[in-house]
Amino acid sequence: MSVRFRPDACPGVFATHDAADGALARVRLPGGRITAAQLDVLAACAEELGDGSVHLTSRGNVQLRGLSRDTGELVGRLSDAGLLPAPSHERVRNYLASPLSGLAGGLVDVRPLVAELDAAVCAEPALAGLPGRFLFALDDGRADVAAEDADLCWQALDDSDGVLLRAGEPGPRVPRTEAVAVLVAEALRFLEIRGTAWRMRELPGFSGVRRPFRPVEPGPFVRDDGRRGLCVAPLFGQLSASQLRAFRSDVVITPWRSVVVPEYRPELTALSADSRVSACIGQPGCAKSRADVRADARRVSARAHFSGCERRCGKPRDAVDVVAVEGGYLVDGAWVSVEALVDVLGQKGNR
Repeated sequence: MSVRFRPDACPGVFATHDAADGALARVRLPGGRITAAQLDVLAACAEELGDGSVHLTSRGNVQLRGLSRDTGELVGRLSDAGLLPAPSHERVRNYLASPLSGLAGGLVDVRPLVAELDAAVCAEPALAGLPGRFLFALDDGRADVAAEDADLCWQALDDSDGVLLRAGEPGPRVPRTEAVAVLVAEALRFLEIRGTAWRMRELPGFSGVRRPFRPVEPGPFVRDDGRRGLCVAPLFGQLSASQLRAFRSDVVITPWRSVVVPEYRPELTALSADSRVSACIGQPGCAKSRADVRADARRVSARAHFSGCERRCGKPRDAVDVVAVEGGYLVDGAWVSVEALVDVLGQKGNR
């Protein structure tokens, strides 16, 4: 069993992270869903209280950076918008759901299950004690979020039954009508046996099963009703306040730092970046970073993730690992100079 010697400091809104560029607040969005009105509130908060942008996360949430350490006004605005419905459980409302569920494909529409799970978790006082990194997932059968390292996942097998996955490992068959009750019971059991563990995979007998990576691809998609929707993927998962307002509709934030828009609007395609590169915030926003990784990442187009230090914040599973070190980068463990990055990553991308 993993032994932790420091407390879980996963940020939220009430307990922010003290970054080099100011306070960082993470706003949880169950299943990544957010309304047009809530997007407007986030845009105003970013513009008037933060660095002017909203930053998408690898769990389908959003972050605001460059905030004042006094977040009282932020808390008030987000609470009024319905984005903080359960203060005691704020940091544990971590739920992934298949982003296209109910729009295109999938065996079942898991959107009602997300709302049911959120209500059940928030109604159980003990679950406020879950680590902030503990992750639930509801997969509609297409095996997308089932691959996203959830501690507990219900994955549909047909229109009435699914399978329980613990740290990716398949368990019992569970009817859809019992999915939420089983997930809550399993989370309570984790609390009983976890010791100092933050994740299910840290318990004895669990190693974490890696499943095929199946993100929603950027671009138009055909809905089940024959109409079209759109997925946009902004560079580094960063959207300015004005870009956020441009959606003007309810959307879904995906675990791949992209946004699913139910109605296709061609003007929004400009929000997608051509590059497949991703990066942590780097210098000057993070004091632990050894480089301005985003400046270096802009030079390449390979499926790579640039990290300013060994923590590798936000690294996608399938990306080439690029970590800043003294005088250059480690690319999948091998030292590369900054000048040679484009060539080396280009070669890796062509394999």
